[in-house]
Amino acid sequence: MTIRRPLRFVLIVLAALLLASLAQAQSSSCAGCHFANPTAPEPYHLSAWERSAHGRNNVGCETCHGGDASTYESFLAHRGILHSSNPASPVHANNLPVTCGRCHAGPFVRFQNSQHFALLKHGDTRGPTCTTCHDSVGSQVPSPRILEANCQRCHGPKGVAPRVERAAAARTLLEEVSDSREMLKAVGPLIERMRNKTRQAELREAYKQAEVPLIEAGQSVHEFVFDNLKERLATARQRIEKLLGALANP
Repeated sequence: MTIRRPLRFVLIVLAALLLASLAQAQSSSCAGCHFANPTAPEPYHLSAWERSAHGRNNVGCETCHGGDASTYESFLAHRGILHSSNPASPVHANNLPVTCGRCHAGPFVRFQNSQHFALLKHGDTRGPTCTTCHDSVGSQVPSPRILEANCQRCHGPKGVAPRVERAAAARTLLEEVSDSREMLKAVGPLIERMRNKTRQAELREAYKQAEVPLIEAGQSVHEFVFDNLKERLATARQRIEKLLGALANP
């Protein structure tokens, strides 16, 4: 029987979708096996990964832990994986900044300017690394209060390096960054509703110009010395206020 062209096209599309689905399943074989095995270790770790941006974007376990995600054979899949306590493991505390930095270059560059990174380079793991603030699978961005609490572990009155004012300053600055983000986010829909396309294009460009230093301010948090953050935040606030003024007086 001859298949008509429209039907043939539908079959080709369905086949392509099936292959794409199989490819995605193959790339997630680590998680697939661990979900299917109720006795697999660290169920919280797996659950946190699934809810994280990494899980939603199919950034598989092998990206950080190593191993072979192309096989369902347990021995082959786990070959080469080292426990996080092993200094050679990519998820050892000393190596995490480099491992995470392969994708998150901006924060990694900033973190290298910090005293915390210098401690890690000398084998001192008492200071924070990526998972201290972002959890073991990067599933969270710390709130200002959580950041302050994390800082207080070492810099509180009874910490190894007491600097109580530093933790409070970190919280305040992160709150200002969050407030600025919300302010800029609220401006976006107002620009998109404008009927004057020329004016809309101008304000879209002004929006981008305000967004850049705000992104840089967020990344500067990873330096843990806040002079650069303050400077970029001040620039962002100035541009946001100017943008708001332009919207109020079109």
